[in-house]
Amino acid sequence: MTQRTQRNTAALAALVAVLALAGCASQGLAHTPLAQIAAADTGLAGTSPLSAADATALSAPQWWTGLGDTQLNQLVNQALTGSPSLAASNARFEKAAALATASSTASDIRGTLSADATRQRYTANGMIPAPIAGNIYNSANVQAGLSWAPDFFGKHSAELQSALGQARAAKADSAAAATQLAAQVARSYVALARLIAQRDVAERTLGQRQSLLNLSEQRTKAGLDSQVELTQAQAGMPEARTQIEMLNEQITLTRRTIAVLCAQAPDAQNALSPQMAGLRLQSVPQTLGADLLGRRPDIVAARWRVEAATQGIDAAKADFYPDVNLTAFVGLNALGLDNLFQGSSRQLGITPALRLPIFDGKRLRAQLRGKQADLDTAIAQYNGAVLDAVKQAGDSIASVQSLQRQQSLQTESLSKTERAYDFAVQRYRAGLGNQITVLNTETQLIAQRRLAVDLRARELDTRVALAAALGGGWSDDTQAVQVSGH
Repeated sequence: MTQRTQRNTAALAALVAVLALAGCASQGLAHTPLAQIAAADTGLAGTSPLSAADATALSAPQWWTGLGDTQLNQLVNQALTGSPSLAASNARFEKAAALATASSTASDIRGTLSADATRQRYTANGMIPAPIAGNIYNSANVQAGLSWAPDFFGKHSAELQSALGQARAAKADSAAAATQLAAQVARSYVALARLIAQRDVAERTLGQRQSLLNLSEQRTKAGLDSQVELTQAQAGMPEARTQIEMLNEQITLTRRTIAVLCAQAPDAQNALSPQMAGLRLQSVPQTLGADLLGRRPDIVAARWRVEAATQGIDAAKADFYPDVNLTAFVGLNALGLDNLFQGSSRQLGITPALRLPIFDGKRLRAQLRGKQADLDTAIAQYNGAVLDAVKQAGDSIASVQSLQRQQSLQTESLSKTERAYDFAVQRYRAGLGNQITVLNTETQLIAQRRLAVDLRARELDTRVALAAALGGGWSDDTQAVQVSGH
């Protein structure tokens, strides 16, 4: 090698080194992301204080079966199978998984095969000389090519991990949608059972009002009551019928809601009549452990979005470094189809390419700041999801505990009211009391039974809300998401 050639080679190497260094543009000021909230910051215990049996019940995949109603189980399964909103959520996951699959091919060697033929008249006044100029010729090309973009600085790997994080978040979102849908069906079912039980109480009230009216009419005819008492007794009848009609309206609307949640026609559940006695209560934790909330799919989704945003920053940082691409081709090219497959028609080549972001630093820094803002947004959303989850679960536990105390007090009150009613009936039958006292005592008894129905329904509803707040027993299997999307 001559000295001149050596000098030229050294100069070229120096130029490439300078360009490479220039290509590593400054990333700007360092960014400190937001802090993720810790369990200790939410007031949660590190682990759940539940017994093994309670933990198993709460973590059951089909948590709604704990209510012990076969009809409810069928409705929830039908909703999960046919819901359009859940189908849309699943489709979003499939799309995210497909994008992850596409990202996984960025570092693969890609091959192409092309063939074309052209019949062309070449201009006589162009750059192509005679004898081609001014004549018509056939030309053909057959070519195979390979291309490869090696991932020297980890950009492709970061993009793949970011796409996988989004796919895993989408899968967790789908699970969250399923949990919420099951909770909606279960809570609507409990609400319908409450309305039917309240209608039974209202019909009992109507019968009691009719008895009061009959007694008032008898006393008025006997001259013991005036028209004032009779009119008051008559006014109670339409009021009681109005209450029944209002309950019938709410029952109809709730049945239609359940039918639509189950992907059925609105009138498909017109005969649905759940009974409060057929629903059983589940035990609940006295305090809330962080591991219970860790099953919530919306929190898992938020956590994966933080991971995806973190990988997005790594991919954006890799843009500050040189980008290398290698391509190669081999094939046949000839003017005249009869020459195409001759050995002299072969062509081949290799093209190494180096992209250096020399004057692109401002755009790349702006792009990096955008990714850093995405990470801060994802962390803030994660923190918000954790706090909301803690509040929802804590509110449900507090309500359950309060309702248990209310139920204890109300049971005592109902027991005493029933005893008072029994005494009034006994005195009336013994000729020591009148029927008005019996009916008035029965009014108090009906009010207590109405309150008992409400408390029982609230207890059931709150336990369903707690199961949903704890993630419905869902376990994080998003790590199983593969780049194939399956």
